Amino acid sequence: MTKTNLTRRTALIGAAGAGLAVSSCSKSPDVFRPVEAGHFNHGVASGDPDQTSVMLWTALTDDGGGYRGVELARDEAFTDIVFAQGDEITYVMMQPLGTLKILATGLEPGTSYFYRFRLNDEYSPVGVTRTLPQGALAQYRIGVFSCSNFPAGHFNVYREAAENGDLDLVLHLGDYFYEYGPGGYATGNAEAMNRVPSPAHEILTYEDYVQRHAQYKSDPDLQALHAAAPWILSWDDHETANDAWSGGAENHDEGEGLWAARRDAALRAWYDWQPAREPGDDLRQRRGSYEIGDLATLCLLESRLIARDQQVGLETFPIASDADETDPANLDAVATWKRDVVGAEDRSLLGAEQIAEIQSACGASKAAGKPWRILANQVIMSRVNFPNFAEEMPGWLRWWATRNSEFARNFIMSTRFGIPFNLDMWDGYPAERERLFAALRQVDADIITLTGDVHSFWTNDLIDGEGNRIGTELVGSSVTSPSPFSGFKAPGVDYGKLMIEANADVDHCNMEDHGYIRLTLTPDVANAEYIKVSDILTRDYRASIESEWRIRPTSGGEVPPVERVS
Repeated sequence: MTKTNLTRRTALIGAAGAGLAVSSCSKSPDVFRPVEAGHFNHGVASGDPDQTSVMLWTALTDDGGGYRGVELARDEAFTDIVFAQGDEITYVMMQPLGTLKILATGLEPGTSYFYRFRLNDEYSPVGVTRTLPQGALAQYRIGVFSCSNFPAGHFNVYREAAENGDLDLVLHLGDYFYEYGPGGYATGNAEAMNRVPSPAHEILTYEDYVQRHAQYKSDPDLQALHAAAPWILSWDDHETANDAWSGGAENHDEGEGLWAARRDAALRAWYDWQPAREPGDDLRQRRGSYEIGDLATLCLLESRLIARDQQVGLETFPIASDADETDPANLDAVATWKRDVVGAEDRSLLGAEQIAEIQSACGASKAAGKPWRILANQVIMSRVNFPNFAEEMPGWLRWWATRNSEFARNFIMSTRFGIPFNLDMWDGYPAERERLFAALRQVDADIITLTGDVHSFWTNDLIDGEGNRIGTELVGSSVTSPSPFSGFKAPGVDYGKLMIEANADVDHCNMEDHGYIRLTLTPDVANAEYIKVSDILTRDYRASIESEWRIRPTSGGEVPPVERVS
């Protein structure tokens, strides 16, 4: 597979989390604590590792010049430094805030390292990273995260993973931050928690996006997880603007300037503030495949800015929402809408080039005898319809939800016709999904899809239009962003259960808890623990396993179903 943004095909295995042994001869630093003052107020991070190199990142506060550099060592005391790079910088005036990214090279495969940055005589906190392995691999653990909204709550999920996750790799599937200002989405408790968005308006310019990145990176729990293991990051929509697509976004209008200018400003800030290797001329090219020893192939998808067509809106629904659901003419009109509008053959999400790359990587993985092929995916891939809320929702709740909202009334009535849960997800691009599944079947490749975006835990079957099982989808909940029905909570109403009952491909759905997925891969089993935290509105929380799932490798051509362990 030809990579578009990374320098070479990569295989991944990372360091253990903070407070845990990273090798037989060294230990990681104590539980990460941010600096209280000085020049390194945004922590350190590593990412995009391969077998001999890894990108190292920090930010410098009030950089007045002098020596800037990084050291990478085998031991925490930095007595065995294997890579060091830096130089003297002279400024006409002090730089209030800037970032420093250095690619550490010449490293050994599958090796744990400690790293720290230096500005003159001041050192940053210490981070842990690891190069990628070669050959046989007995176990590999991935932490899967998405949707971390600073004003919505404390990042207890990040803290829990940093201290107890024992992760080899952090995989962040997007919505690392949100673009809204005070009064916008999920900011209702921001003042009480002292987490008001900065700058205090919707972000539009490069400087705005940088300020928002800097605010998030000031969070001590996010810093802890960045320092605990290397990260691979994708973006979803909020890194630019809500419901982004190749030509615009729902949360962008003409009064906010050209979409391409805002998009590129956001992406330039993203690369400046993340431990990601630099792209080529096109900032949108953030995709590629990674080889995890002889154990797995990981494909990072880009599903927003390159090939995605504009989302179909429910305003295109072909009949009145209160139409007779038993009238054959109405049912035919809805079926035609699903087939010819939502399901139009020319609607694209990934594009033919990216599907071909995924097919090539997964086919090679299958031919090499690797048990696992993983897609790092942004939005739900499985088929999911809304429940019939006109019948399943209690009457008093329907009244409350619709009393002042014609939109809510129309929406609830339209669910009688089995409309897709979210047309921004793969259900809004079903023909593209079938093309992807067909490409995977051509090379006899099963998959595990890791998904974010929806702020809830799901376990889904991936079934193509002919009824063939392609694999399993594991959907992680959010770090802080509220669940889809958080505004309509009611005693006795379990929206997750309603989703399961309405959809044959949904095995599990929890729309209450925040957390992450800890996926442990071995040659014989993929074990997924859904880790939840009890609270995000205070720093006092408890963590527990929400549920646990087991996937077996394909045997004899049969893709086995996922099994619930607990």
